[in-house]
Amino acid sequence: TGSIEGQIALLTERISQISGHLQQNKKDFSTHRGLMQLVGKRKRLLNYLQKHNLTGYRQLIEKLGIRK
Repeated sequence: TGSIEGQIALLTERISQISGHLQQNKKDFSTHRGLMQLVGKRKRLLNYLQKHNLTGYRQLIEKLGIRK
């Protein structure tokens, strides 16, 4: 737990690591499902941040290189 921005940054790093794993292991479907859950959680947190702190949201997606 912690700030929304911190949670999103940690999720982004974890998503990046899992994506690399899945490029090497294309048939790892259980990890793919977990990745989709993490992406969904990050999306929900980004939506919350966008509604409550638009400037912080814009800075964060630019800093992390997230397309939205």
